[in-house]
Amino acid sequence: MGFELVRMADDGALAREVAGRWIHAVAEAAREGRPHRVALPGGRITRRFLSEAARLAIEGGVSMDGVDFFWGDERCVPPDDAESNHRLAWETLLGPLHVPAARIHRVLGELDPVSAAAMAERDLRRVTGVEGASWPVLDLVFLGMGEDAHVASLFPGTPEATADAPAVYVPVTGPKPPPRRVSLTFGALRAAADVWVLASGTGKEQALRDSLAPGASTPLGRVLGDRSRTTVFADIRSG
Repeated sequence: MGFELVRMADDGALAREVAGRWIHAVAEAAREGRPHRVALPGGRITRRFLSEAARLAIEGGVSMDGVDFFWGDERCVPPDDAESNHRLAWETLLGPLHVPAARIHRVLGELDPVSAAAMAERDLRRVTGVEGASWPVLDLVFLGMGEDAHVASLFPGTPEATADAPAVYVPVTGPKPPPRRVSLTFGALRAAADVWVLASGTGKEQALRDSLAPGASTPLGRVLGDRSRTTVFADIRSG
């Protein structure tokens, strides 16, 4: 398990740290003329993190015009629904920074999950130029962590045929509302160049502890075990 654990004092410090690192990475990619393809998360810490990122980008004059935005998962609801991860990102980051519409590759949650997953995969493959059996590579995927150690919408008990499907996005039925969702698969997360986990909030101590243990079988533990490089930012104690 090749991961780095970064301890933070509280959720505010975590949001500032992750936002600062990300805005630096965006600016660096722009200076070097490299694409920056990122998958945004959902979850409670996301609003604070994205708001902080927008503030830092505005203050630092960092443009998001060269960033392509995808999502790690999405609820199957319209884009203006309160449960939509896209709506959260639009209100806190994409709208305030006037990100061009062509750079926003939302999961079409208003469609049926099978169609939404297929269209999200086609869009990512088109942008990355990767076809066939090869995995398209996201430069950075942000993941939250739930009380049950789920990441994206890969929950404990998600059928292996779904979570390990040879697809980038899959339809998922989750145990919490709204149940119909679309999520990146473990294969897509394994292929990403970098993954940053925002482990924040009360009631998650045991989930984090279990996930950081060698051979962990939780969804987060599976991601850490699959990858050679992952950064976990945590404002909760794992023991």
